[in-house]
Order: sequence, then structure tokens, then C-alpha cells
Amino acid sequence: MLRELRSWPTLLLVLFCLGVGVPITVALTPAQDLVVFGQHISVGARPPQLSVAGPAQLVQVGNTELDVDRLRVYGPLRPQLTMGPVQRSEAAAAVFDPAEGPKARDDAVSAVTTGFATWYVLGGLGLVAFTLAAAAGAAGLRTLVVLRRQGRETGGHAPLHEIVAYCVRAARRMTAIAVVASVVAWGVSGVLAYAGAAQGLRGVSSLAQLVGAYHLSPDPVGPLVSGYEGAVIGDSRAVRVGGPPLPGGTPDDVACERSTDSLAAEVGHLASANVLNLACPSATVTTGLRGPQERGDRLVPAQIGVLKQVLDLRFVVVAIGPNDVGWTDFLRYCYGVPDCGDQLTQGEFDYRMAAFDRVYGDLLVDLNDLPGHPQVIVLTSYGAFPPDADCADTRAAGYPGLDAAKIELLTTRNDQLNAVLSAGAEKYGFAVARPELGLLCEDGTDGLGPDLQGMADPFPFHPTGIGSLRMASSVVRLIEPAAVR
Repeated sequence: MLRELRSWPTLLLVLFCLGVGVPITVALTPAQDLVVFGQHISVGARPPQLSVAGPAQLVQVGNTELDVDRLRVYGPLRPQLTMGPVQRSEAAAAVFDPAEGPKARDDAVSAVTTGFATWYVLGGLGLVAFTLAAAAGAAGLRTLVVLRRQGRETGGHAPLHEIVAYCVRAARRMTAIAVVASVVAWGVSGVLAYAGAAQGLRGVSSLAQLVGAYHLSPDPVGPLVSGYEGAVIGDSRAVRVGGPPLPGGTPDDVACERSTDSLAAEVGHLASANVLNLACPSATVTTGLRGPQERGDRLVPAQIGVLKQVLDLRFVVVAIGPNDVGWTDFLRYCYGVPDCGDQLTQGEFDYRMAAFDRVYGDLLVDLNDLPGHPQVIVLTSYGAFPPDADCADTRAAGYPGLDAAKIELLTTRNDQLNAVLSAGAEKYGFAVARPELGLLCEDGTDGLGPDLQGMADPFPFHPTGIGSLRMASSVVRLIEPAAVR
């Protein structure tokens, strides 16, 4: 065996198995498909690179390949995690559940660990198979070389059975040496991969810590503002479109149709506080809250930018979401077709929800970093119809209108939106206001009139003055005592 270790055929075989076999094994061993938190992911190793050390990799399907520099691994086995597209499901929401979350996270870690271990074992078996095949080829070449050499030296060769016996013994030795070398190299690579991953993960408590974060917050806009204890940012629900216009309003107040019975005004009345109204119709997180918004011939500055200039704020109310997912599109579609529960439309809704989830996360960071750290209250989206609604507001002339199945679908989608709003807010410790408004097609019981505008009103599905007051009530009861003077 010692002589065999020094023989050039064996040395060439070992170098071939390590230099070629290991990279080929890494490249060809299939990633292991798993389901973690309801998401489809694959675990394996990234394609080989010509470097002594390199980072692990996170791949988002159809989007990016992100090097995880924190997980720097020596050797050829650099972990790769492929995930996406994002699936919204009960399993995905379990991570935020205080009762089920710890178990779900432990199960996820176990599943990913098992997946990597399975990949590693399959890769090891593949490398052994490659080594055996290479050794068989090398043994055949070695036999031919022996025959050729003997023929040149003696003009003939030893008896065939002696040559075969010699070559078989040599093949066994070189195969054993090559297999041992490959297994040891694979084992060392696995240890190095584990050590690099363990070292990189030490002290990591979030995905942003692991892969880094990209966040560009809106710049402050305009002069410093004082005299307000609270502020409202958001869309037309907070504006209360259709209400009496503010007397002597600013150009932005006029452009955004802010009314005297807006959410900000009603919160101010109930809390005995001065509340600044920055909301604007059609606002989304990207255009309106975190970026400027065009209203007619006026460019209204980003609501977050203005908010950063308000001094001594105690609380901020946020009403956002329906415009980001294009809620009106789905509502009109359901009115206009016999069945709006098709897979194409559902896929579009899921896509928009995933996009909203990302930009909503940026908004939450902005709110968490506001000067003075005011209390933040996130308002959920209200429903419009009870399950069995059947009245003038569910019908549209010349179109199918809404039925129980369509109302159930719209209610489910609204619940999905509210789940994202609530989960994000609670992650940052923000309060969540869930207004309970009287729905369309229901008979009012207090004699105050409807909470929502109907199809015959100028702005269907938007709150009336009474609805705005009820929304304000759900907010005021959550304002911390220190925030009310």
C-alpha cells in the first residue's frame, strides 16, 4: 500500500477524483425540496467556484442570487438555499403565532437541517460512485500500459493470468486509496461547511442581520411643524372623501379633499387633541406615504417626509392597504362577471399581496424610526357586506352583481390583507385598530344612518361621517394615556 501511494497512476487517480470528482458531485447532486412555513424551498450547495473560500448563497426564484457574506465557508461545499415564490397560507402565518410559533420555527430548523444532511449523504454516495468508475477506467488504462511496456522490453509479455492477477491487486489498492481519499476529502469539506455556517449564524436573530438590509427612508419635507399631538397618514378612508371641505385649507388639503369630519378630525374631537391630517385619496405606500403623489396639477409631498418634520408627536394613525393591492379592480371584476373566483385573478391578488408585504415592511421601518418614537396605531380594512347580502348595493345595472360566493371571496381576501397589516404591526409592537362598521344591506339600529356610502352615493364603500366617527372610536381607545392631554 505504501508503494501504491507513491505510484503515479494512483496519484493521478486521487488528484482526478478530488479535482474533478468533487466539483462534479457538488454540481450534479440534486437539491432537496422541502416545505417550511408553507413555503417551497430547496437546499443544497452552490455551483463550485475556483477559490479557497466563499460565501453561501440565497436564491430567490425569478429575482436575485444573493451572496450571504456572513456565512463564509472554506472548501467546495458552500450551502445554497433556494426559495420562492412566496405562498400565503396558514402555515406561513404560524411563525407569528405566540403559541405555535416556537414549535413551527423548531420544525423549520429541523427540516432544513435534515434536507442538508440528505443532500450531503447523497453527494457522498455520488462521489464514491464517481471514484469507483474512475478507478475502473484507471485500472483498465494501467493494464494496457503494463502490456505495452512488457511488449517493448521483452518482445512479449508474461502469462496473461499473472498480468491479470497483478493488475487486479494493483486496481484494488488504487481503488481503496482513491475511495478513502475521496471520503476523507468529502468529510473534511462537510466539517468546514458546518463550521463556517455555525460561525456565521452565531448571534444572528433576523434575516436582515444575515443577508443585510436595504432601506432608503424618505427625506424630511418642508419646515418644522409644531402644535400637534397626533397625526393621521393614509388613503381616502382616512380623508373621508365626500365630507365638508376644510375651511381655509392649505393647497394640499384642497388637493387631497380633506374634510371636517375626517378620521384625523374625529380622533382629535374624541381625544381632545390637535391631530394633523396628512392622508390623501388613492395613496399607496410607494406613492403617497413613502413618495410624493400627484393630485391634479399639484405634487403632494410624501406623507412620511412631512411627518418627520412634526415636533413632539405622541401618536400616529396609519390607514393603508386596499389601494396597494388594487382592491377596486377586484371589486369591479366581481360585479361584472358571473364568477370572479378564477385562478388567474387569484394569482394576481396573491402577487399584489406579496408586493404589498414588501413595501409595507419598509413603511413599518420608517414608522419605527420616527423622531421621538410616537405611538403607532395601524388601522385594518373594514368589510362592506354581510355574508347573505342582497340589496340595491349588491346589484349593478346590466351586470351580474354580487352573490354570496363572491362576497365570501372578497371577505376572505380582505381578511388576508388584514392579516398582513396586523402581523407587521404586532412585530414592531404597534397597536392595531379594528373598526367595526355597519355594513351595507344591513338595517341600522341606532338611527344615525349608514356607516358606509352605497352604490348611489358619490364615493361607494367609503365611510360616511358616522363611519368616520366609529373608525375614530376604535383608534382613540388604543391611544396610550400619556398620549392624550
